[in-house]
Amino acid sequence: MNFLFGEKEERLRSEIREFVKENMPPDYIGNMFVEEESDEGWDFAMSMARKMAQKKWLVMSWPEEYGGMGASTWERVVLAEEAAYWGIPGLSMGISGTAWVGPTLMISGTKDQQDRFLPPIAAGEPDGVWCTGYSEPDAGSDLASLQTRAVRDGNEYIINGQKVWTSCAHLARWMWLICRTNSDAKKKHQGLSIFMVDMRSEGLTVNPLRNLVGGHVFNEVFFKDVRVPAENLVGRENEGWHQLMTALGFERGIAISFTASVRRKFDALVEYVKDAGLMSRPRVRAQLADLAVDIETARLLAYEPVCLAEEGIMNVHAASRDKANIDHLHEKLARVGTEILGAYSQLDYLHKDSKWTKLGGTFEHLYYYNVGMAIAAGTTYVQKNIVGQFGLQLPRSY
Repeated sequence: MNFLFGEKEERLRSEIREFVKENMPPDYIGNMFVEEESDEGWDFAMSMARKMAQKKWLVMSWPEEYGGMGASTWERVVLAEEAAYWGIPGLSMGISGTAWVGPTLMISGTKDQQDRFLPPIAAGEPDGVWCTGYSEPDAGSDLASLQTRAVRDGNEYIINGQKVWTSCAHLARWMWLICRTNSDAKKKHQGLSIFMVDMRSEGLTVNPLRNLVGGHVFNEVFFKDVRVPAENLVGRENEGWHQLMTALGFERGIAISFTASVRRKFDALVEYVKDAGLMSRPRVRAQLADLAVDIETARLLAYEPVCLAEEGIMNVHAASRDKANIDHLHEKLARVGTEILGAYSQLDYLHKDSKWTKLGGTFEHLYYYNVGMAIAAGTTYVQKNIVGQFGLQLPRSY
């Protein structure tokens, strides 16, 4: 199937590409969340966020009353593809705020919460940067087993516990936190609540968790008698699982961005192979052709739920299907890229200034980074279970 965009969408695509030429370094490929790994990268990302906010691109999908532009579904697709393909930093700006905190607040937040928290996100301000407090040392894929607790004390809640693998916690102004407010609930997914926590709160500690290439994106966060105003509760107490599922739906619905990012890296790899005279090797050609098919398949799969949504049809398992597929695609691209680059791939990311550096260390970075990305937002096994249950209508085993 050939997807053709309308004149309005193609005009937007051209405008974004012109923006890239004017504001981005030449030959910039970009790596996932690389802006969070250094002060210089973060400053650049925030400056880009403000520029995009001025164009209302940062939260293009939001209604105009919340700082967006009420963009059509396919306009949002064009922005997601182009921004991810060219690696525009700052569009996610600590992706929690723009992608799921804001949209979930529009559904479940109070008017006061919307008026307070949405404008800084839409404007690309430091106070609009969020992180997400979900996973715990003993609660990852089985998130309903979380033990961080919030106890009501007058007009406040007192929070104690620990979160782990919290992206952007060292840079965020706010945390979107889920914790237990009723330990006596009959089912473990009951008795949970969502809070918005000030990262400058007394008793809150953030410790870095370095990744395999030494980058600082993940963190562990400790809560010791952290007081949160009751007005920062999202929705009703003990009904946070509903808000969580809403937010996860937004989080997992970003397959188009990841597919475009993969396509950009693949295109750069193809150009390298041509310039290095490697295209004559049958194995290399076969590997690239195989990847090209996989990437195009992923792109079409990512379009499918958008087409269905336009017709009022919700595909509840498509996001999980695409997440599992893209995790596999990341792994495959990283493996093929490092194999083709050979020994160069082992030097690139840690020695960016070396004359031997190839493609800015993209494939070494992807190779290591995919270990964590394949777990984030639910492991492949969790995603496949969702596909089996809702897509194939298979019976639950428990």
